[in-house]
Amino acid sequence: MKSSNPIFSRWGAARDAASTRHPVGVTAAGRPGSDYAINPYAPAPGTDPNTDAQVDRTAMTLDDVVVRTATTLGTVALTAVLSWLLLPVDEANINRSYGIALGAAVVAFVLSMIQAVRRTPSPALILGYAAFEGVFLGVISSATSTYIAPGVVVQAVLGTFAVSAGVLVAYRMRWIRVDRKFVGFVAAATAGFMLLLVADLLFSAFGAGNGLGFHSGGLGIVFGGIGVLLGACFLALDFRQVEDAVAYGAPREEAWLAAFGLTATLVWIYLEVLRVLTIFSSDT
Repeated sequence: MKSSNPIFSRWGAARDAASTRHPVGVTAAGRPGSDYAINPYAPAPGTDPNTDAQVDRTAMTLDDVVVRTATTLGTVALTAVLSWLLLPVDEANINRSYGIALGAAVVAFVLSMIQAVRRTPSPALILGYAAFEGVFLGVISSATSTYIAPGVVVQAVLGTFAVSAGVLVAYRMRWIRVDRKFVGFVAAATAGFMLLLVADLLFSAFGAGNGLGFHSGGLGIVFGGIGVLLGACFLALDFRQVEDAVAYGAPREEAWLAAFGLTATLVWIYLEVLRVLTIFSSDT
């Protein structure tokens, strides 16, 4: 299964072609032998798994993922609170605060792209991404709460937790089947969503102040709802990738990539929930 999340893109594209998992050390035909074709963490054919060139093969556990995800999300939350307190959005400081927030968003994006193309996870890059992302979220949340919808940030946080819990329950109950068709649907829907976002920005920049109308009214709520749904789909992909990585004996360092992917998805969900609640509050 090929994830459309670049963070998990090398975690086994073909493992569920027939919706079947094969244990590490067993071939697709059910015979013991080289599992390189179905297990991305198995030694390549012709290599000695006992040589010094091999990386530490301490297997990743679910606890590793939980601890590193909590660390990454905690970094986001800490810097968000600090930026809310230290970067006021009153009339005297709003331009400076917005400038810092925009710069932090750019740095977070660059760090995420660097990590996405690396072959190995870097905790420093991932925590740096989380810190700068938190600065951006803190300023945006403060401005939204101050000028548009007081109290909406708490609602958005609770909404993010509710969406995440709902996806987790649906995934564990197998109401969501993360297979090849599901991945294809999410990839196509995300491509369309991003194209609409780009078109909206272009229309806003060249004459149409409200763009395509995604910032207010019923259309804005629908578009934001689609964004939340896509975030939920990415979260299901993340859960599947974590489950597969644990099942296939991924090295422990891969837990940082899992934390990175889960954090990025939760940030997406939070921003889309905040968008929907803000539009709903401003229109009522």
